[in-house]
Amino acid sequence: MGEVVNAIVAFAVIVIIFRWATSSEYFGLAVSASAALGFRPKNVTQEMVDQIHSMFPDIPPDNIRFDLLRTGNVELTSNKILERGFLDAPPPAYYTLYPRQETQAPAAASRAPTAAQIAAKESLIARYELQERAQSEIASDDTSNGGGKAKWEDTPEKREASLRERKAQMILAARQRLLAQQQAQGGADASGSS
Repeated sequence: MGEVVNAIVAFAVIVIIFRWATSSEYFGLAVSASAALGFRPKNVTQEMVDQIHSMFPDIPPDNIRFDLLRTGNVELTSNKILERGFLDAPPPAYYTLYPRQETQAPAAASRAPTAAQIAAKESLIARYELQERAQSEIASDDTSNGGGKAKWEDTPEKREASLRERKAQMILAARQRLLAQQQAQGGADASGSS
């Protein structure tokens, strides 16, 4: 009979120690986060949120963080934005765990890009290394339609080169249309102010 009492006391002590060890702040937060969100959140850094927010500035950071908590992967979240065009808004329980960060700037001013942000963004001409072709088109005043019908190539390498060339033609054609539109607006502004 004494051995049974000793076993029960030992078991009770082990349960108490286990509960005490797992009720620390870290484990309590993880359990409450899982219960509040309905899934076990992944580790998310501010750099991950900033990286996606820089690619998609119209998506709210809270929506980005909430999706990253689910996926834990910048690529998966980026692909979801590209496929759907938006991310789901977090539930109210999310804001109890991750309060909104108040910004000092008014909302309308925060949406407008600053000159530094505009200068920091890379243009498509620079991204696809089309500076020389853009300059040569300006000099020759070439206004091609920028695309046309594609021909199916025999090898993957030729198809990739054809796609790359069509992208370049489309970018340059869009640039030509933008320059023509700006010139037309400039002409209209000049004649309207006279």
